[in-house]
Amino acid sequence: MNSILIAIDFSENAERALAAARLIAEKGVTEMLILHAYQPYIADVNVTPGNVMPGIGGADFITMTNELEGEFRKRLEEIAANLVTEGHRARPIWYLGSVQSAVEEAIEEHNPNLVVVGRTGTGGFLDKLIGSSATHIALHSPCPVLVIPPQVTPGKFSKVVYATQFEYDEIDILKEVFILMNQLGANLTLLKIKSDTQPDIQPDNQYIAEIRSVFELNDEQIVIRSDKHVLDGIEAYCDEVKADLLIMSARERSFIEEFLINPSVTRKLIIDTHVPLLVFHLK
Repeated sequence: MNSILIAIDFSENAERALAAARLIAEKGVTEMLILHAYQPYIADVNVTPGNVMPGIGGADFITMTNELEGEFRKRLEEIAANLVTEGHRARPIWYLGSVQSAVEEAIEEHNPNLVVVGRTGTGGFLDKLIGSSATHIALHSPCPVLVIPPQVTPGKFSKVVYATQFEYDEIDILKEVFILMNQLGANLTLLKIKSDTQPDIQPDNQYIAEIRSVFELNDEQIVIRSDKHVLDGIEAYCDEVKADLLIMSARERSFIEEFLINPSVTRKLIIDTHVPLLVFHLK
């Protein structure tokens, strides 16, 4: 893996994202791009000095925000320097704007092999309706995205579950997955959850046979279970086997399909899962 883009905001979630990136990055090989998206203070022309904050004038407030920007830049450089001390290749990158827009710009400019983001919040109503920044990044980025939930700080990726419906050709994605598994020394299980709420159009045996013709998989590595809801079944299995990492693929959907007819299980997992989630994208 040539490069990993890690979005940080100096929070505990950023520390979790960095911990995950450390597990995947190859020392001396992978360049870790440490991104901070900074949204600068924009003065309101309608606010007169002295009315910005009780006891703080407009000029003083601007000075304070400039000092804050300087502090953030210093912390960003220190994080990159610490990674270099650990033996990693690391570089701080600074963007103005929202996390989502900054990540999109950085992907276009640096073309990373992987993006790592920490998920904030608890998946409330608005997250479920329109998606958080992490959700949008994970679903729409041209490269794979690893989302780290706030409940866990990754210490290893050794037990990995790839959730699939055996409905689409995923050979190309599985090739990338197996390369990563070899690098991590991880054990991979392919999991399908059968549910009345999920379409089951193509025969499973067809795709399983195609996968077996390319990859060496024993019977224990292909698990098919039934559950009332696919999401519940995936999370229950991950808890049962104590999975360190969950992998899924996402595909482009129309607005009607995404929000009304057949909402994406991947989207729901990004918002709700307590297991680190790596999202690949079906071409």
